[in-house]
Amino acid sequence: MDDGAEIKALDDISIDVNDGEILGIIGVSGSGKSTLLRILRGVEKFDAGEIDIDDVHVKFDSNPYYFTKLKQETAIHLQRSFGLWAETALQNVVRKLNGAKYGDEGLTDFNYAYDEFGDEAKEILKVVGLEHKADHFAPVLSGGEKQRLIMARQLAKKPKVLLLDEPATMSCPKTKQDVLNAIKNINKKLGVTVVIVSHLPEVHLYLSDRLVMLENGKLIKEGTPEEIIPEFISEMAEPEPPRKPEDLGEEVIKVENIDKRFVLLKGGNVLEIEDINFDVKAGEIISLIGESGAGKTVLLRMMGGMEIPDSGTVYFKLEDNWVNMNDPGFDRMKVRRKLGFMHQEFALTHHATIKDQIAARLGVKGENVIMHAKNVAKELEISDKVLDLLYQLTDIPETEAKAKLDKIGLNSDILDLLFPSFPDTEVKKYAEPVFKALDLPLEILERKSYELSGGQKVRATLALILTSQPDVLILDEPFGDLDPITLRIVSNSLKRINKEFNTTILMVSHHVDFIEEVSTRAILMDNGELIMDGDPHKLAGEFVKRCKADYLVGFEDLKKQLAGD
Repeated sequence: MDDGAEIKALDDISIDVNDGEILGIIGVSGSGKSTLLRILRGVEKFDAGEIDIDDVHVKFDSNPYYFTKLKQETAIHLQRSFGLWAETALQNVVRKLNGAKYGDEGLTDFNYAYDEFGDEAKEILKVVGLEHKADHFAPVLSGGEKQRLIMARQLAKKPKVLLLDEPATMSCPKTKQDVLNAIKNINKKLGVTVVIVSHLPEVHLYLSDRLVMLENGKLIKEGTPEEIIPEFISEMAEPEPPRKPEDLGEEVIKVENIDKRFVLLKGGNVLEIEDINFDVKAGEIISLIGESGAGKTVLLRMMGGMEIPDSGTVYFKLEDNWVNMNDPGFDRMKVRRKLGFMHQEFALTHHATIKDQIAARLGVKGENVIMHAKNVAKELEISDKVLDLLYQLTDIPETEAKAKLDKIGLNSDILDLLFPSFPDTEVKKYAEPVFKALDLPLEILERKSYELSGGQKVRATLALILTSQPDVLILDEPFGDLDPITLRIVSNSLKRINKEFNTTILMVSHHVDFIEEVSTRAILMDNGELIMDGDPHKLAGEFVKRCKADYLVGFEDLKKQLAGD
């Protein structure tokens, strides 16, 4: 830590893993799960104890030779790791098989390698459910298919133990089911021992033979998933009561006849969003749900004016007028000032205080910001249309904004000039009601991002977006990798914000429990079409059914049993 103090990441952990079993490790963020996995892999040093895998014996003070032996007995898959060759799925596995035997994965002549390893590579692809993708180019596979191909390459090393860190946590239920089925096959058909880290109880209920629970670096309980999961989820706060439908206001957004044709980055497929129509009332919490690639994020971006539809219109209510979000200009800037966006990539600035980050946010979204920017733009001879396009950059992910500025020969200094940070004296006044609704102490304003706990970081990020009290909050899957205890805190916070400030919320999420708990309404999309609109519980059930997400069905049954007890 920065102050020089040491923390004990793991404290006297002892675990026996049986040959051929799937051992699950569960715990909230920061409990030590990933640290333990890295130690088992041989890439993280430890201060006391020993590890035995078959004939490999590694002590905390062993020399590097023994840690190398440990690496040879294990393979690891990290959720966000996509280290693949730009070749077919089959070629990727053949390369790894050749590398495992001869120490050379970078071969250029595949003929002899196919002769020796082709059949084995096909069998491995079959185990992970990718035999039909053998000749497909790896870069155009979907995210879930890439994860399974990574696993196939790890299996080519013939590990005794496969270590998995949060597999498919951010994926839609269909993709997650495919990945979980691949893990089951690896274990059952190849007899590979699996150690899986996940904070999702439904994953462990579906996969794990045995489950250990970590808390603050200590192993506090082990047993069957049915024994451990109830204790794990018992730490969740009680849910806030839902909003009553009669409390909703008048229409504030209209989506009319939206069409958009685009090429998906993953897979190179063409997706057509066609004939999308719906209205949004003030105070609604609407979830867009559907499989990956259904068009949900693009629809959200069109609603926020960050993407222009090929045809159709999105209108936002501004006082008594309807503003066309396709038309750049001063009115659209006024609408945008009352919009808050959270993208998947959104993150706090690591070494900045929360106060400084809120001051910068208020410089973009605070009162009188638009008039200040208009006056500065006039001095710089920037038109209202160009000013609006520059203002749009403050709502998109930072890397995307920088790329667009670079394209027109500008840097981020122009944004600082147009939208300077608010003075510190103003920050507390704006932050106080939002912090209260989020159950955050005001002292956090003076703390830096890295000093906050996981749950505090998420709520501080929300506070950053909400400090200017936007009328509409747009959330594009920013909470997908949270543990259920932290996610409950976030869902309660969103419901309080929604009720206390009448904030309209539009969100994309793959987390079915979260959708049901928070939403007043859901919209189900499939392949660019809006196919259902209505009750979130009914639509979530339909979504799970369409995804054939057995892992969620089993978890739902367990929750019903617990509720009955």
